[in-house]
Amino acid sequence: MYLITNGQVVTEDAILESHEVLIRDGLIEGIFPSGTIGHELCRNVIDANGGYISPGFIDIHADFIETMASPRPTSVMDFGLSIRETEKVLIGHGITTMFHSLSLYKEDEFGFKPIRQAKNVRKLIDLIDASHNRQHLIRHRFHARFEIDNFDEIENLKQYLDQNKVHLVSFMDHSPGQGQYRDLEVFRTTLKGYKDITDQAIDGIIAKNQLKEKLTIQMIKEIADLASEKNIAIASHDDDTVEKVELVQHFGATISEFPITLDVAKEAKRRGMYTIAGAPNVLLGGSHSGNLCAATATKHQLIDILCSDYYPASLLHAVFILHEKHGLDLGAMFNLVSINPAKAVKMDNEIGSIKKGKKADIIVINKIDENYPAITAVLVDGKLVTRTHYRV
Repeated sequence: MYLITNGQVVTEDAILESHEVLIRDGLIEGIFPSGTIGHELCRNVIDANGGYISPGFIDIHADFIETMASPRPTSVMDFGLSIRETEKVLIGHGITTMFHSLSLYKEDEFGFKPIRQAKNVRKLIDLIDASHNRQHLIRHRFHARFEIDNFDEIENLKQYLDQNKVHLVSFMDHSPGQGQYRDLEVFRTTLKGYKDITDQAIDGIIAKNQLKEKLTIQMIKEIADLASEKNIAIASHDDDTVEKVELVQHFGATISEFPITLDVAKEAKRRGMYTIAGAPNVLLGGSHSGNLCAATATKHQLIDILCSDYYPASLLHAVFILHEKHGLDLGAMFNLVSINPAKAVKMDNEIGSIKKGKKADIIVINKIDENYPAITAVLVDGKLVTRTHYRV
């Protein structure tokens, strides 16, 4: 049993000043005004010191594991070690549930990544699946990012679905001329940032990609139907037109990852889809690809979820930047990284908010130097997994 006291409890609807949370047998027993529960009744007391007592963050799109497993194109670390070290990093950023976004690519024009080879993806998937029944710090889940020209991996993806190893499926198309790279100059600039390449060579890459064969809508729908049968959420990726939003919803997508414009995000919302923006976009002040500004879209109430994408620290800081710099309600910003993603991936009956009967995935956030939010305690499944004490 744990008592987290003397804090500001973040609920789905409000932030409760001077409250405490009682945890018993891994579940949230209740929220009470501070001092209600006598400390003598609970041996494990965590003093929040006036900080925020928040649900643990749920990150449903992040490829950070790829960097940890292969920090250089010629360096591939032991995958078991990589997952262990990754979760140690993630709890320091308040992430208690991570959907590791592993890519099923046929070819990556931005450079060879050994971690995206089919055999390595399979190894990581199997380790993520095995983690559920081994000692672990956080909830590990697998987000299958399927590039729609990868005919070679269709049967493998179906197998992963059949084996209950997939927890979210997204369909991606990174071809230049549409989606994230609808502006071909952005594609050129980005590609040159990855490799020394001539404009003539880039012209060849663009032409090749625009002519390549892709899965038909019926093929995509067949995979989507398998996911739906397993009650797995389906996402589209980089929606760049209203027509594409209509199309992806046709095959069962309920999540629009990184809509490219305000109009597209608005259409996805109108259709009842969850919209996702990258938290690094908030920290950077805009999209690194020249697309939708996450802060602007959030101000227009067009973003439901923030994900860390490639930078785990961004979730925590984006919440406070959107509140302190952009004047948005702090409680609503916490929802972008907790209950909203939980709803999108159908986990909200167990986690995502501090509510009686839910699993106690809870973090404590204190401000350091007045303006720097820091994670100082993390509980997962009602067990304390880390404490951090800043010293003067």
